[in-house]
Amino acid sequence: MRINELVKAAHENAVSKGWWEEDRSFGETIALIHSEASEALEDHRNKKDFSEVWYEYETPEGFIEETTDRELGDELGKPCGIPSELADIVIRVFDACGQYGIDLETAITEKMAYNATRPQRHGGKKL
Repeated sequence: MRINELVKAAHENAVSKGWWEEDRSFGETIALIHSEASEALEDHRNKKDFSEVWYEYETPEGFIEETTDRELGDELGKPCGIPSELADIVIRVFDACGQYGIDLETAITEKMAYNATRPQRHGGKKL
């Protein structure tokens, strides 16, 4: 799939799951993207490896069970870990672009072309 096809798919899924039944502000949308980045940082702080993935299942008693098994019986587990949180960031960005009519594919292409012209470590900012 091309980027704008992924944007459309992510947004259509969010709409079908009811996430746009009530309007949310652009600020809320950005905060949700930021929350996924914070979850990735927390996994890193908890010494999770960058490629480590585990799956969570809710038991009938309401407890969360973690395993490295993607499937337990007929149930797919919720993927967790830094890769999953980074995927969530991208999915939320795609959803936002779908909601606001942003041509993300063009924006990325233009920005990458511009960034290629910038000097080494431009800006001189420190973390």
